[in-house]
Amino acid sequence: MIETDILIIGAGPCGLFGVFEAGLLKLRCHLVDSLPQPGGQLTEIYPKKPIYDIPGYPSVLAGDLVKNLMEQIEPFKPGFTLGERAESIEKLEDGRFKLTTSRGTEHVAPVIFIAGGLGCFEPRKPPISNITDFEDKGVEYIIKDPEIYRDKEVVIAGGGDSALDWTIFLANVAKRVSLVHRRTSFRGALDSVEKVQYLAKEGLIDLITEAQVVGLKGADKLEEVVIKHKTAGEKSQKTDHFIPLFGLAPKLGPIAEWGLNITKNAIDVDTRDYSTNVPGIFAVGDINNYPGKLKLILCGFHEATMAVQSAFKIIHPDQKLSFKYTTVAGVNGFEEAAA
Repeated sequence: MIETDILIIGAGPCGLFGVFEAGLLKLRCHLVDSLPQPGGQLTEIYPKKPIYDIPGYPSVLAGDLVKNLMEQIEPFKPGFTLGERAESIEKLEDGRFKLTTSRGTEHVAPVIFIAGGLGCFEPRKPPISNITDFEDKGVEYIIKDPEIYRDKEVVIAGGGDSALDWTIFLANVAKRVSLVHRRTSFRGALDSVEKVQYLAKEGLIDLITEAQVVGLKGADKLEEVVIKHKTAGEKSQKTDHFIPLFGLAPKLGPIAEWGLNITKNAIDVDTRDYSTNVPGIFAVGDINNYPGKLKLILCGFHEATMAVQSAFKIIHPDQKLSFKYTTVAGVNGFEEAAA
């Protein structure tokens, strides 16, 4: 059995930053995540994608942000249970929570932070009957390493930010990129739409609108996609990779059964400290819901910071909270806090 002060469900950026804020208050943390490594979506879905809205970083790769967060919390020696999904919780007689994972690992803590991002998620797949036959054989739903596509023929499908961003990025990596979208208008940022249209105009990518991929062909691996055009009918196109980027289907999974107030697949919280309706359980990051909610990493950092302040009062009800600025604590202060 693993005992800690704050048990954090989700080792994404908000969960990791919560470890830092808790460490400043000399609170121990342990993180549980169904993924095999820390970082959440940043590591699993787009580690090589640049992020532009982290204060102090004009641009930082998602994977590098995770690396920096891990370095930032290293002095506090958090524990990790990775590759195991949080399954059930129960309230013990002493007031603490016991959480059991999908592999039966038990964790006990007086406070739980749910920082599970979108929760359990899976990619939205296009309705192509044999698409599963080519998964990991030319069909990918997420891009982890862009170098896989160097000098390859790539077909991307989708009309949102992810499809646009990766089309722009891979235009300088792949031999040829084709973007297929069923409409002529896009849902992504205007700047990205303009860049894609410019690349198409210059002949640097193929932009195929009012069309969709309806079939896949190949022997041991993907060799062709079948594209159905609104007016020109179906046409086969040779390709090495097909990447449908239609977003993720979020699911709360077992968390939905924990007695929490939930609205549209997100956990309702009090914005004073991002506490839930269950005393001792907080929710931070994309998984929570409140009026004016913005699903930004920097907002999740703020939420985790405020939640830690209230968590301290639960863990140490008889102690006075004395919070110091990190510029006052310095590196030595971090080391002392971790001791």
